[in-house]
Parts: sequence; C-alpha cells; structure tokens
Amino acid sequence: MISKFNITFKKLALAAGLSSSALQGSLAYGQETTNNSASSATQIEEIVVTAQRRSQNLQDVPITVTAFGAEELQNSRVQEVGDIAVRTPGLSFDAFPASQPRLAIRGIGSSDLGAAGDPSSAVFVDEIYLGRPAAIAFNAFDVERVEVLKGPQGTLYGRNVVGGAINVINKSPSVDEFEAAVEATYGNYGLTEGAGFVNLPLAGGMGAIRASGAIKAHEGYTDNRYTGGELDDQDSTSMRIQGRLLATETLEFRLGFDSTKDRANGPGQHVLDQEEGSPYASFWTVNRDRDYSESEFDGYQNRDTWGVRGQFIWELGFGSINYLTSYRELDYDSYYDFDGGNPTFNALSIQGGNNEESELYSQELRVSSSEASSMSWTVGVYQYKADTKRDNTLDLMLGAPAERERYNQDAELESVAAYGDATIPVTDNLNLIGGLRYTKDKKYYAVNNIDGSTAYFRASGPFDVDVKESWDEVTWRVGSDYHVNDSNMIYIMVSRGFKSGGFQDTPADAVGAVVPYNPEYAIQYEFGQKSDFFDRHVQWNNTIYLMDYTDLQTRQVVGLSIITNNAGEATIKGYETNLTWRSEGGFSLGVSYAYTDARFDTYVEDGVDLSGNTISRAPKNKIVISPSYVHSLSSGSEIIFSADYQYASRIYDDNNNADPEIRDPTNFLDARAVYTSSAENWTLSIWGKNLTDEKTRPFQSVFLGANFGAYNPPKTFGLTARWSY
Repeated sequence: MISKFNITFKKLALAAGLSSSALQGSLAYGQETTNNSASSATQIEEIVVTAQRRSQNLQDVPITVTAFGAEELQNSRVQEVGDIAVRTPGLSFDAFPASQPRLAIRGIGSSDLGAAGDPSSAVFVDEIYLGRPAAIAFNAFDVERVEVLKGPQGTLYGRNVVGGAINVINKSPSVDEFEAAVEATYGNYGLTEGAGFVNLPLAGGMGAIRASGAIKAHEGYTDNRYTGGELDDQDSTSMRIQGRLLATETLEFRLGFDSTKDRANGPGQHVLDQEEGSPYASFWTVNRDRDYSESEFDGYQNRDTWGVRGQFIWELGFGSINYLTSYRELDYDSYYDFDGGNPTFNALSIQGGNNEESELYSQELRVSSSEASSMSWTVGVYQYKADTKRDNTLDLMLGAPAERERYNQDAELESVAAYGDATIPVTDNLNLIGGLRYTKDKKYYAVNNIDGSTAYFRASGPFDVDVKESWDEVTWRVGSDYHVNDSNMIYIMVSRGFKSGGFQDTPADAVGAVVPYNPEYAIQYEFGQKSDFFDRHVQWNNTIYLMDYTDLQTRQVVGLSIITNNAGEATIKGYETNLTWRSEGGFSLGVSYAYTDARFDTYVEDGVDLSGNTISRAPKNKIVISPSYVHSLSSGSEIIFSADYQYASRIYDDNNNADPEIRDPTNFLDARAVYTSSAENWTLSIWGKNLTDEKTRPFQSVFLGANFGAYNPPKTFGLTARWSY
C-alpha cells in the first residue's frame, strides 16, 4: 500500500498538514475575538446535515461532505443534478443524453445504462434510492438542502454505492405555522418558470400538509436547419405532496407523493470529428457549430416518473424505530438522430433510442440510539427490488433498406442487506467509529435481438437467452475522530465499498449475453481536518485520500456493441480543500479545489495495454471560486452580488486517453444580483449562467468512423421574482 503513495501525493499530504498547522498558530487570535452581535451576524452559519443518519453540524462529520443549504440553492439557481456538479469539486456529470445523466465522484462512475446494471455513484431523494439513471428527476424548489457524500457509502445507507452519494432532502411539513411562496422566472430562449408551495398545519398541532409544484419550459438551444425545428428544448412539470401526522408524543407518520413529467425534442447531436484511419470516416461531415444541427428529424425524449413514500418514526426511551418504504414507476421513451445529419450531409445515417419501464420498490427498518446517548449507533435491514424492461434500438441506413439493431431486455433485481454502525466515545475529545454491512444481490436477466436485422455487422445469428446470478459481500468502515477543541477536528477513516456484477446492455452474441461481468470493489483511506477560525469568520477543511479499486466496471465499443467489462486494478488518490471567509464588511469568499489522480494500474482492453492511463471522466484539477457582497440599504432591504467561477482541467471521455475523445479545459462563470425587501418577503434577482459563453462537449463517443457528441447550453440569463408569506 505505502508504495502507491508517490512523491506528488506525499507533497499534497504534507502541504495540507503544514497549512493546517499554520492556521492553528493563528487560532488563539480567532478565539479571542469578542462574540458581539455584529460579529455573530456575519459568522459562518452552522450547517446541519444527516450524512450519518443523525443531525450533526457539518464540521463534526468525519467524512467529506459538500452541502448546499436552502438559501444557497435558491439564490444560485441550483435546479438539477448538473447544477450541483458544477459547484462541487470531485463530482463530474455528463449527459448521455441529458435525460439519462451519468455521475462520477472522485473518478468513480458508471456508463452502464442497461437494465441489469447499477450506478456506482447514486442519488437519494428523502432517503429513497433512485436506481435508474432516467429516474433521477427532481426539482430543487422547496428543498431543504443537498449533501454530496464522497467515497464508499453502505454501513449507514440502504443501497450500497462505491463512489459516493448525492442526498436531496426536501423541506418537510411544518406543524408550527402556515407558510407559502410563489416564484416566477422569465429569460432568454423563451424561458418561463413558475413554482410555488403551501404549508398547512392541522388544528391542534397534530400534523401538517405541504404541497409544492414547478413548471419549466424553454425553446431549443440548437436550431435544426433541415426540419426548421429546435433541439435541446425543455418542457417539464413536477409536483410533490407530503403529509405529516403526530399521532402521539412519540409516534409520527409521514406519507408523500411526487411526480415529474418531461417532454423534449432530441439533443443537438453533431459529428465533432472524423476518426482517422477508419473506412467509414469519409461518410461524415464535421459540424462544430453549437447553434445548429442538420438532423433528419427532431426526435423526442419523454419521461414520466412518480412515486409514493411512507414512513413512521417511533421514539422510545433508548432510541427510535424508523420504518421507510417506497414505490416508484418510470416510463421513459426516446428516439433521435445520433449523427446530427441528413442524406445531403452524411452518407450514413444513425438513429435510435431507448424505451424503458421500471418499477422500483424499497423498504428499510432501522433502530437508532437517542440523541442523549453517549454512544451513537444504528442497526438496520434493507430490501430493494427493481423490475426493468428496456429496449435499445439502433437504425443504420446506408441506402435502403435500413438495418436495425434492437435489444429487448427484462431484468429483475432483488437486494437485501443488514448493517450496523456505531460511534463510541473514548474520551471527551476522541471517538472510535465502526460499521459493518452484509449485502446479497440477485439478478435475473433475459435479452434477445430477434426483432433486429444484423446482416451487415453480425457474424452470428439472432439469440434469445435468459440467465440469473447472485453476488454477496461484506463491506465496512473503521476510523476515529479527534476534537482538538470546539473549533478543530481531525479524523481518519477507512471504508470498503462494493457494487454487484451485472449483464451486458447490448451483447454481441448469446455467449456474451449469459456471461456476467464481475462486481467492483473499492477501499478508501481518508484523512481529514475541519476547522473554524477567527470566531467562525473563517472555515477551512482539508482531505487527502487514497482509493484502491479492483475490477472497475468500464465500457468499450466493439463493432456495434457497447460492452461492459472489468479492468484489473486502479488507484485513485487526491486532495480536496474548502475555504470559506466571511468579513464583517459584507464580503464573503468561498474557494473549493479538488485534485484527482485516477489511473489504471492493470487494464488491457481489446488487446491494448492501457495500464497507467487516466480513468475516463475524471478531471485532474477542478476549482470553484464563489465571491459575494451584501449591500444594506437605509430602508432595511439588501442587495447581494455574487458569482461562481468554475475551472475543470482536461477530461478523457474514453479510457484510451486518445484524440478525439478529449475535452479541453473549461471555464464557466455564473453571476447574479438578488434584492431582498426589508420584510424579507420579496426577492428579485437578475442572473446569468455561462456568461462567457463557454463551449464544451458534455458527451462524445467514437463510433463507425466519427466522433459523435453534443454541446453544453449557451449563455442564458433571466429575471426571477419571489414572494413568501
């Protein structure tokens, strides 16, 4: 293990330690600052998170967590998972297409969208695991906070994940008072948004009902010159209803329903490059103009998803019993022009899409210690079921007739787990932490390509097979945290993650269809420091980590098939830092940086040795700088001027690290001015995103002689008004 810490990593660790020590020297001055009312008003607020399944100050949590509170989400127009990725070093996001997002945390992500695959980094909404990429649909309006947990999660969460988790926590019904708000937005590209919520307490403080909804629509960012239509548009509606009943002083019931409906044309696909040496390269015409496409048709991306959630919490003398259950349905249908051309533009035409129907069910029972207990502990059992029917269609046209690749998939997954986690105080300042989890996954998979014609590209005939397999594993975490004083904590944590194996999305033949790929495993070693200085006007957190990865699940293109296989071993090491400063003069500054060195130690792909290459979609450097200034007016109202600058270094979209699947470094700038009335019931904001009109490729892939992909949204701006009661 020690040999894997190269000189660069040692320097990072040393730098983090020396920097922390330097600030420790100035800590005495910070502690001597008088905590008067003016100082308190400008202190950095405590952020309460539930990353460890209990309410804690973020600065007391011995894992790396990036958290966004309700006010920051609102003012920064964080509306979807892509907005979270922009502001979170160590988290990357791409669109394949945008309606099926792919997440990677610290270089760990999954490109497998097949019915029998699982995400390596996952999204939880109100503790419910969203196990399908197309099911990641939520609107950040009326959200309490978003937490990004980095590294293996499992001993405290229902579904085990290897890379990390994004936890979205919606605002729950309040039994204390009536609340309501409405919000409207107008912007360029015909952007119109409306959102609102109402919170209704029940008589006698016995419960409450909270309902919220949002609509969003904008014209396409890309003009289709061939059809006269538009691509990359959006038309979505979402709503959420929650009920909360305090049956007794110790028993509480919660019930929730949510739904999302998305309608859009296809993405603005382009031929970005010709593949050198390919016999098909001459078929394609390169188009790198983000503003227009030459697609044969506009296509569609339609998604409907809804779910119900039930929970009861029973407070007992020793702790609490918490039971949580959910049921979700997903109906996803897409079909669009992959190459972004027409018969006068490209000699070959590629079209296709997916149709997916999924039913997702989970239940979890956990018992936790009371907040008054000296030792914090949680034990629980978890069950997750998924039934997914997914069809992949690929139509190739070189003259007539068209050749069709069509895979019909039917996958059933059942996962059961038992887990426990405890934090044991050894002294007033030192805690020992340990957790253990047993997981067993069973998968049944049926796939056929009998609806397709493959004469041009297949040597073998059609197949119709079914297979089943199971995997089980024990994962764990062990560590400790030490509170030097009330303002400084250091911790060390070692955690092991596991993701089960699966089956091919588009297998090349019957043999490839029945042979599963193996589970992947990761062990992360993490050392961190969290500190407040100068009477909580400065906050500085640092983390260094090393991750050993075995049997990393990765994808490659073989002919017309996209195959998932296992790399041998990989090592990911990095350093992350977050510095926040808030002055008494109204100026604040936040700086976050992540260094990620993610490389294959052993990996041979299709006979080519890729050992030493960088793992795809893992930028080595990413920094986010967020300055803001609060100007108070004599009327008691205020104006906040703020901005977010994000830099990400070069990204490889393929494990071969070769042109053309390389993204150049990017620089994005967002800014806004927010006016808040003296009564704090009116806000008016002017905002802009991607103000420098940066252009990058959030997705690209080489296939049949060309590099196909899409571009990010252009510069957008608008005006948002909000009224709160």
